[in-house]
Amino acid sequence: MLRAAGSALFWIFITLSSLAMFPVALLCWALTLPFDRRKVILHQLTCFWASLYTWLNPAWPVEVTGREKIDSREAYVMVANHQSLLDILVLFRLFRHFKWVSKIENFRIPCIGWNMYLNQYIQLKRGDRSSTSAMLRSCRENLANGNSIMMFPEGTRSLTGKLRSFKTGAFSLAKDARRPLLPIVVHGTASALPKRGVILQGHHRILIEVLDPLPYSDFANEDVEALAQRVRELIGEHLEKAPVRAS
Repeated sequence: MLRAAGSALFWIFITLSSLAMFPVALLCWALTLPFDRRKVILHQLTCFWASLYTWLNPAWPVEVTGREKIDSREAYVMVANHQSLLDILVLFRLFRHFKWVSKIENFRIPCIGWNMYLNQYIQLKRGDRSSTSAMLRSCRENLANGNSIMMFPEGTRSLTGKLRSFKTGAFSLAKDARRPLLPIVVHGTASALPKRGVILQGHHRILIEVLDPLPYSDFANEDVEALAQRVRELIGEHLEKAPVRAS
């Protein structure tokens, strides 16, 4: 009963804060439109907005390790495992510039989805080949313009917290664009808020672990299926090595 009440307050806070923050984001977008073509400032504001939900929730202490490995002058294809809806919130805690690839349904969420449009994040309609082609084209253009891309190669959240198979799109993109891959490991979010759940699951430590970048030269001649499997195994090893337990 207590968890349900706390969860209800959390979702109410998300709703009310989104109503308050979207006009701020809209003003930021309008003021920076003439000079911030890549939406760097707006993305930083969005990182702050998303981070409010973990900063103000003592049940979700978040630690980020390896942030210094992200070179702000580089455009990466960032790939992370996907355990929970919380992954999106906590990955903003990186406070590094990137463009999300996200399913089109998320862009329809009032305030939050509208802000995704303002940031020029990249839409994907699942199961639609033309949408996939358009998404990859947009990703290549963004990488060429200096924007990193953030993708979940599993495609959707894991029901169990265990890694699903990796789709090859992110790895084909990195090869085609000749950009480095940046593997990121998310620990602990599946326990904090499981897939298809809305009840917060008590106190859980969350860790975002940035691994060493893989330069293009490291996989230039590698088959994309083999590359996807290699990165999946790398992320899987770190998931097993540094589990985050409820405290």
